[in-house]
Amino acid sequence: MRLATLDNNTSDGALVLVSADGARMMEVGAGAPNLLTLMADWTAGQPALGDAAARLAAGEGMATGTLRAPMPRSWQWLDGSAFDQHGKLMQIAFGLDPIESDRPLMYQGMSDRFYGPNDDIPFPSEEDGIDFEGEFGVIVDAVPMGTSAADAMKHIRLIVQINDWSLRTIAPIEMKTGFGWVQAKPACSMAPIAVTPDELGEDWRDGRVCLDLDVEWNGARFGAANGREMAFGFHELVAHAARTRDLVAGTIIGSGTVSSPDYAKVGSSCISERRAIEMIENGLPETPFMRFGDRVRMAGRRADGTYPFGMIEQTVVQR
Repeated sequence: MRLATLDNNTSDGALVLVSADGARMMEVGAGAPNLLTLMADWTAGQPALGDAAARLAAGEGMATGTLRAPMPRSWQWLDGSAFDQHGKLMQIAFGLDPIESDRPLMYQGMSDRFYGPNDDIPFPSEEDGIDFEGEFGVIVDAVPMGTSAADAMKHIRLIVQINDWSLRTIAPIEMKTGFGWVQAKPACSMAPIAVTPDELGEDWRDGRVCLDLDVEWNGARFGAANGREMAFGFHELVAHAARTRDLVAGTIIGSGTVSSPDYAKVGSSCISERRAIEMIENGLPETPFMRFGDRVRMAGRRADGTYPFGMIEQTVVQR
């Protein structure tokens, strides 16, 4: 299934199913009025989803309207850093010592809002080092404390695509405090469509989204790294997060920036990686961070050229 959230001037929007071609949508209705309600009791919402899916397949539905993030807000956003190459490049970019650990890296970020796929993104200053970070994510139902990685797979209900906005000038200052990020990690954005794992077919393997993530910056190709390069699959990230606590239904878990050791060929999913590569090759970073008016576009692409999550296309503006 392909789920989305229609803007209806409420905090959580209206849950809709979207046709395969993206041309039509069908409101799910009272049985699951929004995605947060559906995640709270996935089983109870299935009859309403099934009815909406049948009507959509029969040709009913309305033209696709203005879509917000599939999950406009949630109880919890946990972002991993599951791509080894990204970690290595960021250590160079920020002059950090290697992190010696066999555990996934993860932090808890801002979850009270997620920008929609076409929202302008406000920032206070260009001097803060505005950067995009393309990644994939999952939304889980209620996950009991101590759930194993194998059992965590059945708790992954939806897969999403995320732009994890970052302010790079602030990040190293906050990292040195040892207390984690606040100012350096504003609200994230989401592509318009959340998909069930079966919707991806063979592109969902071993808890990984095996799609190229196409990224363009101001109309120029920036990267197309593939999500299969995760050192830890999403099921392992879920189990890590649930080791000492229950995860509330609707928790969103990110992969971290999609990255590849073959960066010379496929490019990057964030500006900081390119700057780190420039430091390796030339001694100094050359690529600037984003300026007001800059536009970023990103979409997970299947081999047939289609975009199962739709597309994020956003402009950075001054607050």
